[in-house]
Amino acid sequence: MKKILLLLLAALPVLAVNAQSGKEKVITGKVLSIRDSLPLTGAMVTIAGTTQGTATNMLGEFSLKVETDTVTLEIRFMGYATATRKISARDNNVTIRLSEDSRALQEVVVTSYAQVQKRAAVTASISAVPSAAIYGSRAMQGIVHYEQNTNEFGRINENKYHTAKNDPLSTFSADVDRASYTLVRRSLGQGQLPETDAVRVEELINYFDYNYTAPQNQDPVAIHTDLAICPWNPSHQLVRIGIQGKRIPADNLPASNLVFLLDVSGSMESENKLPLVKQAFKLLVQQLRAQDRVSVVVYAGAAGLALPSTSGKDKVRIIAAIDKLEAGGSTAGGEGIQLAYRIAGENFMKEGNNRVILATDGDFNVGISSEKALEKLIEKEREQGVFLSVLGFGMGNYKDNKLETLADKGNGNYAYIDDFEEARRTFATEFGGTLFTIAKDVKLQVEFNPAQVQGYRLIGYENRLLDKEDFNDDKKDAGDMGSGHTVTALYEIVPAGSPMPQIGSVDPLKYQQPAPVPTPLVQSREVLTVKVRYKAPQGKKSQLLQAVLQPGAKPISECPADFRLAASVAQFGMLLRNSPHAGKSSFDDALKLAVSAKGDDPEGYRAEYIQLLKKAQALSASVAKED
Repeated sequence: MKKILLLLLAALPVLAVNAQSGKEKVITGKVLSIRDSLPLTGAMVTIAGTTQGTATNMLGEFSLKVETDTVTLEIRFMGYATATRKISARDNNVTIRLSEDSRALQEVVVTSYAQVQKRAAVTASISAVPSAAIYGSRAMQGIVHYEQNTNEFGRINENKYHTAKNDPLSTFSADVDRASYTLVRRSLGQGQLPETDAVRVEELINYFDYNYTAPQNQDPVAIHTDLAICPWNPSHQLVRIGIQGKRIPADNLPASNLVFLLDVSGSMESENKLPLVKQAFKLLVQQLRAQDRVSVVVYAGAAGLALPSTSGKDKVRIIAAIDKLEAGGSTAGGEGIQLAYRIAGENFMKEGNNRVILATDGDFNVGISSEKALEKLIEKEREQGVFLSVLGFGMGNYKDNKLETLADKGNGNYAYIDDFEEARRTFATEFGGTLFTIAKDVKLQVEFNPAQVQGYRLIGYENRLLDKEDFNDDKKDAGDMGSGHTVTALYEIVPAGSPMPQIGSVDPLKYQQPAPVPTPLVQSREVLTVKVRYKAPQGKKSQLLQAVLQPGAKPISECPADFRLAASVAQFGMLLRNSPHAGKSSFDDALKLAVSAKGDDPEGYRAEYIQLLKKAQALSASVAKED
């Protein structure tokens, strides 16, 4: 027994060494571009000769568990030469720099239900993407790119004034889309004023975050109102109505069944289309949890399943499938949507977030022949609990009107991604708001008190207007709000006793007497009442909230910074549209308000807006000189 004990004691150091060598270790580091030291998001970091690996986050950082003291890592990123590095497990925070590579991608594999289709490599124009094209397109704003312009934007006829006595109710759908702002930013960045109908004032205003108080009860949204003297027409007043959505912690968000529907047709070949799509969706993949699932459907001449439903924990596999994609062929958009909905249905999560995310330039030229048939399909799937969000990319043949309509029909949001920073905001900074609905069919109805209000005009929301009867009709579709979303609406009102702007007239009726103007039931000092209806994400019956605005308009300089910012952006939009309602608006006045409202600006969006104002002012002055 004594001899056995001695042998065991002698073996303990060896056992300890073996246990230590078998202990799991962690290597951390970051991957950067060798040219400009910018982080490479979604770069694949794997242990050579294995499938074990990870992907870098939006800061280019990675963390990888290893079992040996030294490993050889392979680092891959689209458009860059693959690198190998021998790393010691004792090394932490290693920096790996990749150099750009102009060679074409070799192949893409698209798996359909019954076949595997391989396509030859396309030219290097999509694989050689300088980091500035992904990260720094805003830094290239001094360069003007001339493109064939067959863009399409829906016609906007600006809202007119209404009298509170004859039309006391104003009804419209909530709108959290912000595509118009990024479309405007892109135009100004290229030294061009935007097309008039690309400017939707409400989307410019709603691009920014506002510090409204969150709901304090079980309701998913809260209503806020305030009143100012109108800065561009001091005889009028400016009403601000803010809706704040409840912010749900990421850990509490429901599981997601996502289908990435990616346009890989020939029209997506340029650097600000498919290459940027890949970077954007790899950002989204980084946010996924193990309980989330992702499928990838692509469409060009035909639609195909590039990745079956895969757990969010298998990020390497998902990103690898995205990286393989190439552009080429015509655009079977309708066929792609049909397949995407089929895949979403096969993996439907009863209590989860079921959503198709479409990324395209909107150039649908093959597939479902009737746009109405496509819209009906989307509406049908919406009723089954599968929503559709739409992301637009590129320019030149961009179909803004079509993409906005598809998102509206699909109970999803619509964004235009003009650069990597916008992708980061959409899929990283505001992940919950982009993907998780907290309230659907959100409608607003404002009743103006004719004892206090002579007339009013809603600024923007022209394509969101509803009939007054639609407010109580739960079958009527309206906009949705995601986690943490805000909606802001501005009204320019004419106080009682003030002269109304010219709104036109009609001849007296021949066959009947005009209806008498209703007498107010009560004499009230209230300016207006705001009512909001919403449904729970899976609900069928709407809930009602309301709030009242009392008189007491302040000079805009004494109002909260958020109100000053919204007023500035409204002027900016009206000036870009050459609005007949702009009054005394000027870029100088909009700039003063914007500068005063900059405040705490952690993401730099307000500072960027100030620069956009200056560019628009310079371009407008140049156009005026030419005229």
